[in-house]
Amino acid sequence: MVEAVSSHVPMAPTDDMAPQPDHPVTGARRQLTQVTRAVVRYQADLLVGLFFAAFAAVLTHRLWADPTGLVLALNPEDQVLYEWFLAIDARALLGDFGLSTDRLNAPDGVNLMANTSVIALGLLFAPVTLLFGAPVTFALLVTVNLAGTATAWYLLFSRTTRVHRGAAMLGGALCGFAPGMVSQSNSHLHMTAQWLPPVIVWLVVRLLRAADPTAIRSRSGDTPAGPDRRRLTTSAMGIAAAVSVQVFIGEEVLFLTALTLLVMSLTVITVDRDLTRRALPAFAGAMTLATGTALLVLARPLWFQFAGPLGVADGMFSPHYFSADLSSWSAISPLSLVGDERSAQLSTGPAEYNTFLGWPLLVVTVGCAVWLGRRPLVLACTAGILVMGTLSLGPEVVLDRDGTGLPGPYALLDGLPVVDGALPTRFALAVPPLIATLLVLAVDRALRGTVRARRLTLTAVAVAMVPLIPAPLPTAHRPPVPEFITAGHWQNCVKPGGVLVPVPLATPKEPWPMRWATAANAEFSMPQGFFIGPHGRGGSAAMGVAPRPTAVLLANVARSGLRPVVGDEQRRGATADVEHWGASCVVLAADTPHADSLRLTLEALHGPSTRIADAWFWRV
Repeated sequence: MVEAVSSHVPMAPTDDMAPQPDHPVTGARRQLTQVTRAVVRYQADLLVGLFFAAFAAVLTHRLWADPTGLVLALNPEDQVLYEWFLAIDARALLGDFGLSTDRLNAPDGVNLMANTSVIALGLLFAPVTLLFGAPVTFALLVTVNLAGTATAWYLLFSRTTRVHRGAAMLGGALCGFAPGMVSQSNSHLHMTAQWLPPVIVWLVVRLLRAADPTAIRSRSGDTPAGPDRRRLTTSAMGIAAAVSVQVFIGEEVLFLTALTLLVMSLTVITVDRDLTRRALPAFAGAMTLATGTALLVLARPLWFQFAGPLGVADGMFSPHYFSADLSSWSAISPLSLVGDERSAQLSTGPAEYNTFLGWPLLVVTVGCAVWLGRRPLVLACTAGILVMGTLSLGPEVVLDRDGTGLPGPYALLDGLPVVDGALPTRFALAVPPLIATLLVLAVDRALRGTVRARRLTLTAVAVAMVPLIPAPLPTAHRPPVPEFITAGHWQNCVKPGGVLVPVPLATPKEPWPMRWATAANAEFSMPQGFFIGPHGRGGSAAMGVAPRPTAVLLANVARSGLRPVVGDEQRRGATADVEHWGASCVVLAADTPHADSLRLTLEALHGPSTRIADAWFWRV
């Protein structure tokens, strides 16, 4: 009896019977096997991504030759600004970061949310900035933004539309390396970081499919099921997350994405009544959830941007000036291999060649739209192209640099809060992804069709795309940052966090001294600078701040080399200005133009100087 009972009593586990953890070698082999399988499974996608990365590297290779000593020749001022942004963003890893900063425009500071400060990018690449410097991070982002945007759109086309991989690759290439993207790569990091919009589009498509009962079958596969609540919720949360991150990368790109999706959605609602009836209630509910969640997350940052300290609620750029010339749509970008410099006169500058798609691509796009028929997606893309394209023309249609007197659709938006912060010409940046979608669908259809259709379509697309192939971005040399800064000698005259006054002071048109702060990881502050703040008439948005009298005096000497007469009035003014700035010292680099005249003027204002390395400084 005892034996019978004892035979049913479970035995206590021994060391030999206890589960043993994987041996480190076994665990490493398993992980290597999983990685290998993933590489094999997605090897085609990886190769496409590597191709885009290599092509982006070719376009930016001149900058990579010496990121610190070279600058993008077509927009060096903005490069200085974004390098400073990256340096200030990287301070988050040092526990020193907020939505505003006192490291520029001393003593007032700068509202980072009111500026295109690419906070999310700066935080993501902060280790690179702190280890190698902001110029290296800048060069990396110029490259990564092009390749990442192209890869993201390729993945969207290949996964969402289920098209031929070659067609998806063509679409990704047009989205990532369109003339507008290459043009904006001249220092506009906030405009070229477009690898999140494809994610947002994918999430919207996922949400729409989850809201459509006919797209979801019951387990038996016989009858339609209701909306997929779980997918609706996860898609809505994903949209909220992606939108929130995009706000801290570039709000203008988010605005263009949202407006384009709105136009496309309204088109689909109009042409596909059955889908609207089936999916609209659940779709609208989930989008409301996404919007509410994003607003909850972004409430304080957006308030800080528009109503917080030094925030701005209006745009400062003239929509009449930053409008697209109607003729520019059929022109080839001067930044393309076959581009003509004469076309440059159709734009406000080399960083805004947003509309230069060329007449061959426009003709092929029309042909593809007609050939593909009245499919809802085709009609939605066509509507988006027409709306965003006409909005880019601004308040008045301009043809060959001459006003026509005809009002453009943008006149309906002009003056609206927030909206007027978007430059009309940049509405054109939403057009290449829409054209790419039509080309992708047409090429995929041709590849699955007859030999004649395949040859005709591929030839037409090649003729349209080849003229758009971009040339490498041009660069120029820039003077090195003074050894006084790079070797840390600046700490002899100002403590970290204090105010250093460079001579001449930084301005929006000549922001070069901001490189000093960038090289020192924004350890010190400086007056004035290149930024947007409420320093215009009546508190409106303005670029920079009105210079103090001493700053004007020194700028005149730096420009002309002529020494002014310095008396007691100028000395009292200089003392008042440095007190206003809260400055600890004034610094003049030895290689500054007219350095001798500036040094003698400063000695007349502040007394004898001290020389360390390649700079003079005055403790004030």
